[in-house]
Amino acid sequence: MPKHRTDQEVALQGSMRAVTRIKTKGKPKIGVDEFMALCGRFGFAKPTLNKIRKIVLEADWGEGPFFANYYSGLKESSVQAFERVAREVFGARHSIGTSSGSGALHAACVAAGVGPGTEVICPAIGFFATANAVDLAGGKPVFCDVDESLHMDPAKIESLINERTAAIAPTHVMGGVCDMDRIMKIANRHSLRVIEDCAQSCGAQYKGRYVGTIGDLGIFSISCYKITGAGEGGLLLARDRRLWERASQVVECGGLWRPSRFAPPRYPGELFTGTNYRMSELEATLDVVQLKKLPQTVQRFRTVKRHILDRLRPFREITPQICNEPEGEVGYLLRFFPETIELGERIVEGLRAQKIDASMRGKNAPPDWHCYAYMYPLAVKYGFKRGDCPVADDLFDRVINVPLNQWYSAVDCRTVAGRINAVLSACCTPGPNGRACN
Repeated sequence: MPKHRTDQEVALQGSMRAVTRIKTKGKPKIGVDEFMALCGRFGFAKPTLNKIRKIVLEADWGEGPFFANYYSGLKESSVQAFERVAREVFGARHSIGTSSGSGALHAACVAAGVGPGTEVICPAIGFFATANAVDLAGGKPVFCDVDESLHMDPAKIESLINERTAAIAPTHVMGGVCDMDRIMKIANRHSLRVIEDCAQSCGAQYKGRYVGTIGDLGIFSISCYKITGAGEGGLLLARDRRLWERASQVVECGGLWRPSRFAPPRYPGELFTGTNYRMSELEATLDVVQLKKLPQTVQRFRTVKRHILDRLRPFREITPQICNEPEGEVGYLLRFFPETIELGERIVEGLRAQKIDASMRGKNAPPDWHCYAYMYPLAVKYGFKRGDCPVADDLFDRVINVPLNQWYSAVDCRTVAGRINAVLSACCTPGPNGRACN
């Protein structure tokens, strides 16, 4: 027998036919005005913006773009492309694009099992975000002093390990690299996770391997403040699938990363409360381009630094920064230590007079969250104070920093090296027993 339709069904069918006959076409939610706002943010002059607007007004925008990582209708969203390029560039197995390097750090800490009652060994020199992420995850940061590389001193790690230690978090500082062989041996001997903070050294390598792929987890700040990145973004690399899943649960507490979003746990501990550190589509659109440029950017910095170092002469009162991997560092900063702060102040003054950008903290410098004693949110909570890591206290105030430009020509490199030599010759003692700034 034919099925009799109810009055509601008849009304619904009539309503649907009526909708199909509506001819009014609405404007897209995201359209010309939003596109022009982006063009304006890129800094185009008003005449150029007027030309662009005239062109794009002629286009059929349809329903407009949908800027979301998921359900965008694209074969590969910008975030997914960014994560794919990250795996290709670094040779990593698993990757997650995040809203910031700090978000990646928090996710990495949780993935590594950091929580209440645990401790993580952090470097005394390195940005506050590393130790902050440990505290945010419920653990306690424990600071390890540095050596003349300005990185975590492997010789001082084991004395800090106890039954509460969950991980070691070496930070690759200012384009340099940690002594990863020694750190990994210690971590393996004590069955500890290693979280590499590569925020300041994206693209650096240690013995042919990219930093961030040597430990269990690696995090990066992909931002306008670093050598790669357009705005505010981050990246997390994981050695194995389970670590990637735990980190993803922090970044995507809604479970969007899972094959079946709303399904029950597939194994004990898979699901837990997290937050939203998701990278935006607009950020990823720019950063995927930036990330592709990274190898060439790093190579330019390395070439510039090597040209300058090859021309620097040795001086008895100057100690160079130790390089744990000279061929692998990024090389955007030249750093060395004068014997005294007073000597350093004269050198910095001389370099600036020679139009060489140089700096040193020196005496009575203001607080700086790149050194443990000034990380006040943690220092107040845990009682950290200057003197706990004496080598870091000394070197952080005494190091001279000379930023380098990746676009220096060979002539520029000779000029920079010549001016540094001239200033050091006027302030120090040249001689065969001295050491060059490399």
